[in-house]
Amino acid sequence: MGNGEARVRGLAARAGGWSARHRWAAVGIWVLFVVLAMGLGSAAGRVDVKDSDQLKGETHTAARIIEDAGIDEPAGESVLIQTRGGGLKATDAEFRSAVTAVVEAVEGTGKVTDVTSPYDTKTISKDGRSALVQFDMRGESDTAGERVEPVLKAVEGVQKDHASLRIEEIGGASMMKTFDDAFGDDFKKAEYSAVPVALGILLIAFGALVAALLPVALAVTAIMATMGLMGIVSHLQPMSDTANSVMLLVGMAVGVDYCLFYLRREREEREAGHDAQTALRIAAATSGRAIVVSGVTVCVAMAGMLFTGLAEFEAMGLASLMVVAVAMVGSVTVLPALLSLLGGRVEKGRIPFLRRRKAGGSQDSRFWTAVLRRVLARPVISVAVAAGALLAITAPALGMKTQQFTLDQEFGDSLPIVQTYNRLNDAFPGGSEPAEVVVRADDINAPEVKSALAGFRDRAISSGASRGPVEIKLHDSQNVAFVYVPLVGGSDQDRAGESLDKLRDEVRPATLGKVDGVEAPITGQIAGSKDFNDQLAGAVIPVFAFVVVFAFLLMLLSFRSLTIALTSIVLNLLSVGAAYGILVAVFQHGWGASLVGAEGVGAIITWLPLFLFVILFGLSMDYHVFVVSRIREARLRGLATKDAIRHGVVTTAGVVTSAAVIMVAVFAIFGTLSMQSMKQMGVGLAAAVLIDATIIRGVLLPAVMALLGERNWYLPKWLHRLPDLTHDEAPRAVVAGPAARDDEGEPLMV
Repeated sequence: MGNGEARVRGLAARAGGWSARHRWAAVGIWVLFVVLAMGLGSAAGRVDVKDSDQLKGETHTAARIIEDAGIDEPAGESVLIQTRGGGLKATDAEFRSAVTAVVEAVEGTGKVTDVTSPYDTKTISKDGRSALVQFDMRGESDTAGERVEPVLKAVEGVQKDHASLRIEEIGGASMMKTFDDAFGDDFKKAEYSAVPVALGILLIAFGALVAALLPVALAVTAIMATMGLMGIVSHLQPMSDTANSVMLLVGMAVGVDYCLFYLRREREEREAGHDAQTALRIAAATSGRAIVVSGVTVCVAMAGMLFTGLAEFEAMGLASLMVVAVAMVGSVTVLPALLSLLGGRVEKGRIPFLRRRKAGGSQDSRFWTAVLRRVLARPVISVAVAAGALLAITAPALGMKTQQFTLDQEFGDSLPIVQTYNRLNDAFPGGSEPAEVVVRADDINAPEVKSALAGFRDRAISSGASRGPVEIKLHDSQNVAFVYVPLVGGSDQDRAGESLDKLRDEVRPATLGKVDGVEAPITGQIAGSKDFNDQLAGAVIPVFAFVVVFAFLLMLLSFRSLTIALTSIVLNLLSVGAAYGILVAVFQHGWGASLVGAEGVGAIITWLPLFLFVILFGLSMDYHVFVVSRIREARLRGLATKDAIRHGVVTTAGVVTSAAVIMVAVFAIFGTLSMQSMKQMGVGLAAAVLIDATIIRGVLLPAVMALLGERNWYLPKWLHRLPDLTHDEAPRAVVAGPAARDDEGEPLMV
């Protein structure tokens, strides 16, 4: 070309160039997109995942039967009446008086139905010291927590009149209200605090208010647009509140990161002496390309959740995929337009105490320069020490135990209702979370069906699966019956799981299973946990294979190097493994749990390992693509591989550190929540990102690349026919000299 520059090819470079030339159009299109997405999403409304779609297996079958029958199961509540000492028994007059007072008090609220006395239902503990008054809340179970307060106050009033007894209410509605009161604001604060935390870190990183606001503004608008898109898409793939929270978490992290990469490169080129237009063009071709490669890789990783067959995971995966795609598109379109519009005004709002770098000054990090000097001088030792440390951290993961958390595991003793839950389970093992057998027959009142139901109730107790009482509720008009079976083992999920297996494998086939036309799936908290584990276990290999294979192919196409693709996968797996090891050490074994305000609960929440793998494998590519792109860029300019590694790592250290600090801070916010499952997610994500940005990218990656030397750029001849996606580099001339040619003798373009 006449000016000595190579023609710039590639999606990111072309998008950035068009946006810079048509800046008002680009900004207008983005604003219109966000407004339309929100408007259409609001008009469409969001369809949430139904209980019947949550799981496959028996839990799904039971939910489908209930849904087809049009039965709205009410929120069940129990009042535990228990002697404080060893004196009173349920047969004593004072105890009976308290039971009568509870029944009258809850009935008097007008909010309940089907109130039963323990003397009628035989819900009296074996030692005679505890009894249960049971009833259902009127209205829909989903909103029962909003109506339960008068009932709770009525029970509190009875407690005041009977000091010698402990009178406490627990159930679906009361737990819903307690959790909403205790943790509803907790979640909102965590979500809303992510924005000011990110903004504060960006202010320190850029030293200017306008520059710091740009990434946050783009991340927030990307999240807003995705919320609207979720409403539209939910009519094809139902969404959920959990998917919304995960989308916000991922959207804030990647949205800020992508803008940070782009903005820092543009500033760096301007400070190196380029005019604003050239600086923007170089940023579009380099950081823009890295954003596209990273974004597509993250989207592929998130798509792995669609292979689980679990509706909640599918919702989280699709929501995360959408927000990453939106943030990626915004970063390579509206961001260059805004930078072109602002020009030098991007430096407005300077923070007085933060020193501004001089134009042309070195962008190298002194700390990482010192680290790299030692790493590259002794790469073998560096690989051995770093890899050894990561493998040692990973080691506890070999003994990982996963399970759904019981109430006391999730919340500890932080809430009074948890203590009630424990006392109820001690007095009535399994009574707080009984197995529920949903029986459907052609005629639920047929003699053989009634006989089978009675046989099931008797055999459930005689088999040792339950100590009773087993309650049967008939819905004659729908030909459906509910059988509630307290499981031996109670809140001990391993023992309760054994009891469930007895019901499914022994008791049911011998009774209900012998009647033609009868369906009797067994559901409940323990059954749901088992079905979830079974389905998740079957999804691990397909998800793992999909994510790893497609990430490998994307890296291969993006860098045209078999070595880079392989090392990328291995390093990311090391990062994920280390996160698993930390989780097991802290939350399963309790090592240092108090340091993060956690408790050793003896297990990892079931959904977290697969969730972390997908999220971390995707997010790790942010830093990896950015750093390796910079190394490759320096190599294409003619630098030796070791010099290119040094240049790539130290010049990206600042932006990677800033990005990592933001991610760690945002994820750590979720580690401050009271729920142990949220703590595990926050700590796991934060620890993995910290390890990834330091040990992996700062030590292991450069050391491995230094050992491999020119083999880093190896691509077998038979793979040269693959599509070439590498020419999105900065618009510079062909580099002269022998070092500027690839293995086939072709000139290397940048």
